Amino acid sequence: MDSMVVVDAANVVGSVPDGWWRDRHGAAERLRDALVEYAGTGLPGLVAPPVEMVLVVEGAARGVASVEGVRVVAASGSGDDRIVRLVADERGDRDCLVITADRELRTRVQALGARVTGPRAVWGRGRD
Repeated sequence: MDSMVVVDAANVVGSVPDGWWRDRHGAAERLRDALVEYAGTGLPGLVAPPVEMVLVVEGAARGVASVEGVRVVAASGSGDDRIVRLVADERGDRDCLVITADRELRTRVQALGARVTGPRAVWGRGRD
């Protein structure tokens, strides 16, 4: 893999007011399924394939399973802390892009050399 894209599930799901709060697990599964195509195509203008897509879930979404193309990582505590550990584990060995709108998380992963972008990168135009 040339690049790793880490998606902050709670933040990205929460960026779309579509009733996700009634079914957090289902909302995380919908996001996971929407990410599958990017594993093969990359994110236009941001990351070229091949891409490892990683979805970090927490809380009620912890039971979401990985599928081909998207590795789901369940945070035992803070999802933000788990994302930071994932980026730190790369140690600059490959390009890391974190998808979140969380300002504090953006600062933490940028300090480790990751790039950041917002939820619109995966939801597409008109979605967030």
